Amino acid sequence: MKTILFIIQKEFKQIFRNKSMLPIIFILPLMQLVILSNAASFEVKNIKFSYIDNDHSSASRELISKFQASNYFNIISQFPSKKEANLQMQKGNVDIILEIPIHFERNLIKQQNTNLSVSINAIDGAAAGVSNVYITQIISGYNQSIQTQLQTYNQGSFVQPESIMTIPSFWYNKTLNYKTFMVPGILVLLVTMLSLFLSSMNIVREKEVGTLEQINVTPIKKHQFIIGKLFPFWVIGLMVLTVGLTIAKLVFNVPILGNIFLIYGFTSIYLILILGIGLFISNHTETQQQAMFIAWFFTVIFILMSGLFTPIESMPNWAQKVTLLNPIRYFVEVIRMVMLKGAGFSDIKNQIAIITIYAFAINGFAVWSYKKTN
Repeated sequence: MKTILFIIQKEFKQIFRNKSMLPIIFILPLMQLVILSNAASFEVKNIKFSYIDNDHSSASRELISKFQASNYFNIISQFPSKKEANLQMQKGNVDIILEIPIHFERNLIKQQNTNLSVSINAIDGAAAGVSNVYITQIISGYNQSIQTQLQTYNQGSFVQPESIMTIPSFWYNKTLNYKTFMVPGILVLLVTMLSLFLSSMNIVREKEVGTLEQINVTPIKKHQFIIGKLFPFWVIGLMVLTVGLTIAKLVFNVPILGNIFLIYGFTSIYLILILGIGLFISNHTETQQQAMFIAWFFTVIFILMSGLFTPIESMPNWAQKVTLLNPIRYFVEVIRMVMLKGAGFSDIKNQIAIITIYAFAINGFAVWSYKKTN
């Protein structure tokens, strides 16, 4: 244990002695968080749509058929109650819940007036706003067609029914501010990039300066050397997360509804996984430049297929399957669910299990690939 502590102490001294590295570690990521969070654009399609038909009438079925015919919506399910539908929205299985009230058709015919309830997952404020526009257009078209069908005769003249009113309820992001959606994802990106780049260039730096051969012939064991080299970057990753969460709250007013310790617990496991990937890259490169390029190659793929900028539901089927191997995907899902939805451990247990297995596998492979000679 003392050997590991000495190595950790040496690594921290080496990091803080490098004056050019400190701005890269702490200042640049925070600048990126502020800048990148203000730039994003989304195309919304394949919206997960569900409905509760309390009327079971021909009018309600015709309205639902309008959504089924739309290219923007995927009909996920019909729910028997609002409670069950809300639970599925909490889990992220649906984005839209349309509730058709009892006596929908009767009120439309006799009173010429009725209401619909629409609940929209507004974590992604931009997507929720676009979804609301789509819903409004479909209902307006339905309203125009139904007016002709439901004309009533009153005192010798035809009377047109009044317009249907839609009352949307935006969940998790009432102001539809897209920064609420983007800031947690950008924070994930910065923590990942910093940890991966630093860890991938760590051991290879020892190769370049010629000290790795000296370390290899010392009595230091393999696991002691690896833990001592990677632990400082694990701590730095958590420090960047802390500062990022502070900025997210104070600058962007992003809510943190869930348990913050749940975020730190998941991040701790996630960083072990990322550091393992960095170690593997470092073991198979000879220069820091090579390590940086390889790390950047994987980072770009991870980012583009993480659901951070492009919804995973809008990707081709083969790409959606590939994202199951992407660790950033799970971190983005977890941090948004905990911060914005207030999700608990039971809601993210699958992501935790996947990342934990992933971390053990990658680190085991990375440690095995590190060659040390006594």
